[in-house]
Amino acid sequence: MSERYQAAFPVDLHTHTVASDHAYSTIHDYIRLAPQFGISMFACTDHGPAVPDAPYPWHFKNLRVVPRVCEGVAVLRGMECNILEDGKTDLPPEAKLDVVLAGFHPNLTPSDPDTHTRLMLKVIESGKIDIISHPGVANFPMDYEAVLECAKQHSVAVEINSSSSVNTRLGSHENCVRIAALAKKIGNIVSVGSDAHIAYFMGHFEEALDVIKESALPLRQIINLSPSKVLDFLESRGHERIGELRDFFEKPA
Repeated sequence: MSERYQAAFPVDLHTHTVASDHAYSTIHDYIRLAPQFGISMFACTDHGPAVPDAPYPWHFKNLRVVPRVCEGVAVLRGMECNILEDGKTDLPPEAKLDVVLAGFHPNLTPSDPDTHTRLMLKVIESGKIDIISHPGVANFPMDYEAVLECAKQHSVAVEINSSSSVNTRLGSHENCVRIAALAKKIGNIVSVGSDAHIAYFMGHFEEALDVIKESALPLRQIINLSPSKVLDFLESRGHERIGELRDFFEKPA
């Protein structure tokens, strides 16, 4: 990756560390490289315990030991939950996190669009999830309009994921464009995530930008435009105000 690369947005809301065994960087690797890529805040969102290589549930509880600001980079304590066959997630009840994502993963055997839609609607309606991760995944088709209408009603963000062409979600691009176009029509809150599994990919939003361009999605709907906009969104979802991050980003010049 070029050392001169600059991310299109200063916040990356979807990254994985070695706590998920199929990822290859530590949280400090992300902190160290974030300024190089123009990232001022990122969310550490390792996989929930329902997949075989995920960390134990106490990993998420213990994220409180990670400083809010590390070497000039803000860190959000998060998780990417797995959707379970009963429409619940594997979010540990004791975890107190800044941001929670949820998506379909290999812990669940693909079924049919009606079943996928029903499960996703239940997850959204639970009130425990802030962002739907990679909803365009090809092997879990859904009624996208019904899902996005529900997400709008419950103020849950819809992710445009920038890794769908570099991993097992190949073939998702057209679904992502369709979802982004619906998000424009419905007026959804939109999140962008690199879904980086190595620190060198954080902030690399090229694929997401292609989706945004093809769908003509207005940038104003995307919360990654600034750390303050992300914090506003999280507070609107009922998360506690993170005073240290507010002070860090909004202190007078």
